Amino acid sequence: MITIHPIPAFNDNYIWHLRQGDEHWVVDPGDANPVFDALGDNRLSGILLTHHHPDHTGGVEALMNAYQCPVYGPATIAQVTHPLVDGDHPTLIGCHWDVLAVPGHTLDHIALVLHAGEELHLFCGDTLFAAGCGRLFEGSPEQMFDSLSRLARLPADTRVYCAHEYTEANLKFARAAEPGNSAIASRLVSVKQVRAENRPTLPSTIGLECATNPFLRTQSPTIRALACERGAPADASPVEIFTVLRRWKDTF
Repeated sequence: MITIHPIPAFNDNYIWHLRQGDEHWVVDPGDANPVFDALGDNRLSGILLTHHHPDHTGGVEALMNAYQCPVYGPATIAQVTHPLVDGDHPTLIGCHWDVLAVPGHTLDHIALVLHAGEELHLFCGDTLFAAGCGRLFEGSPEQMFDSLSRLARLPADTRVYCAHEYTEANLKFARAAEPGNSAIASRLVSVKQVRAENRPTLPSTIGLECATNPFLRTQSPTIRALACERGAPADASPVEIFTVLRRWKDTF
């Protein structure tokens, strides 16, 4: 049975630690030191990466040097020993995985779907956040919208493991973008309590995101109306609504 735990890093990053038996893997280790602390006397079996940003890859070299472990991820990252591309289905930690290309935040971004028995676990880096999405550093709005739509089509009970603790701030934007959405209001109350206790708000689920994440709700009449007030045309496509939302969030 696989267990998945967050390892906090920097101010708000999560490095995800996966364990099954004697195997230990981490996803997006931006810093090696908290991984060393979490492992204790255990050995690291492998590393999974979603994209090339330093806060996701900065600890890779030290971990590789310490454990001589393989690194799976986009070929754009120098330390990757096993490149992954869209449509790959590796078997790791005794489980089947799906690799999904999700450009937008970066052009090389991938998401990783772990099949653990009947459960699906999505490691989405900085593409999909709880109640939000990543900034567009390299890709286009069209790419990011398509990537988010691809993730939104996963089963509703898929657990979502993103790489930052942004949930409370994202929900405050979601409330502004879709006032009157009771699911957003309820989630914000719950998240504030969780954060007051210094607990992580993750994982989320795809179903919860589809109900409360404005970037997955571009067909909402309320969101469309507010986007039009901010410059979207009256007959705006979902991508055009998304573009206005993302620009609004960038300065919120």
